[in-house]
Amino acid sequence: MFIIESFPKYLILLLFILASPAFSQAPSFPCEEDEKFAEFDFWVGGWDVHVANGTFAGNNEIKRAERGCVLIENWQGAKGATGMSINYVDKISDEWVQVWNDASGSQINIRGGLTEEGMLLVGTIHYVANGQTLPFRGLWTPLEDGRVRQFFEQSTDEGKTWTPWFEGFYTRKSAE
Repeated sequence: MFIIESFPKYLILLLFILASPAFSQAPSFPCEEDEKFAEFDFWVGGWDVHVANGTFAGNNEIKRAERGCVLIENWQGAKGATGMSINYVDKISDEWVQVWNDASGSQINIRGGLTEEGMLLVGTIHYVANGQTLPFRGLWTPLEDGRVRQFFEQSTDEGKTWTPWFEGFYTRKSAE
């Protein structure tokens, strides 16, 4: 008799506990549901990269990973150079971050976000070979013809003036 009379009270208590914020479920894959993580999707894919004069510079593959939480870049230069980056949204600062390393010892650490011109990330480049660290910035701009322009600059005077470091035009590879 006690169980039957007490049941509604226990049921109400159970429903209250399950409805409390501590038991509410966060999205299983939150990056897939947050539009901020899709801002750099215009860069995702397989690309042939050429410099401004049309010379082939290399291939780049940018893939979404970890259910949309990161973009992984793998670069293969025309002359054998290689490099890779991880790109992600730092939800503490709400900024995009790129951390790049290549076989020659260039380390790039830049952050920022989407602007009217494209994805603008600013920070530093460090050259392992000589220990030099310089201000550095990169701008990825989606072009009307479907290509993406990637423009990197570095500064040797603490950001007063900037020198082009790399300008590449990304053309999406054909589906094979």
